[in-house]
Amino acid sequence: MSEFQSMTSIDGLIQPTATAAVPVMDRGFLYGDSIYEVFRTYDGVPLFYEEHWKRFENSADLIHLRLQYSMEDIGAEVKRTVKASGAVEAKRDVYVRYVVTRGEGALGLLPDAKANQRLIVIVMAVPEWDQVFYFSGVSLAISRTRRNEPHTLDPNIKGGNYLNNVMGVIEAREQGADDSLMLDSADLITEASNSNVFFVRNNEVLTPSQVSANLKGITKESVRQICAAGGIPYREAELTLDDLLAADECFITSATREIMPVRKVLLGDGRSRDFPAGGGPQTRTMAGLYKQFVRDYVENHQHYSMY
Repeated sequence: MSEFQSMTSIDGLIQPTATAAVPVMDRGFLYGDSIYEVFRTYDGVPLFYEEHWKRFENSADLIHLRLQYSMEDIGAEVKRTVKASGAVEAKRDVYVRYVVTRGEGALGLLPDAKANQRLIVIVMAVPEWDQVFYFSGVSLAISRTRRNEPHTLDPNIKGGNYLNNVMGVIEAREQGADDSLMLDSADLITEASNSNVFFVRNNEVLTPSQVSANLKGITKESVRQICAAGGIPYREAELTLDDLLAADECFITSATREIMPVRKVLLGDGRSRDFPAGGGPQTRTMAGLYKQFVRDYVENHQHYSMY
């Protein structure tokens, strides 16, 4: 069986991730002027592949970037890079991040309209989260840093500028928590540093609406679909810390975390809210339904298999 090695493609040149580099004049490096998507595979099948591409196109539109690459272009480069990593022969699932920067140019904020965009594909091992986060739960803390407002830097731009989130998670770690829970300027709950957040109250699943701008998560959308199919009450709403304190359960979601229970939220003022260890009954139900949802998706999307 072939040995797996993380590999990265930069403009078609595939090399070990440990030594891959972009030029210092790349706008993604200088200004965070880039967009990206992340997916993981299950049995070689990229999860929610088309959905990720649609969100990628939306990010491009939001930053006024006319993509020079199609879904087929990027898909072909992803497959080349996955194969070069040894994952195909090893039958190993992978984490894939594809990035498009606005390319290189002279120093200055205004992009060169004639510049060639840079395509980067990173293939790595799927992150292995500490199992304590599932057996017990993750802890969150309200960060001092507020989430970007949509009229400044829209959180639905999945781009290279993540300093807002970086500051949030640093502040959460300073409070002794695993991750941050970010509010907006109106004190509405938005999301964690790189995952969506859900609460359960009286068996109803609640999550922040777009009134408090947050990333339109693809795993979040799958939770909505699961609830609709299973007759589980689900609602997007303007949620405050009072709603958090009144909740019975809490969990977060992302492509690599799947559904991860939250055991505690530190409110930043000396108060905290504890939730059931390992997730309450609705959280555990959702976790099981999500795994079945993924199995069904993989079965129905074998045509996207990297194997």
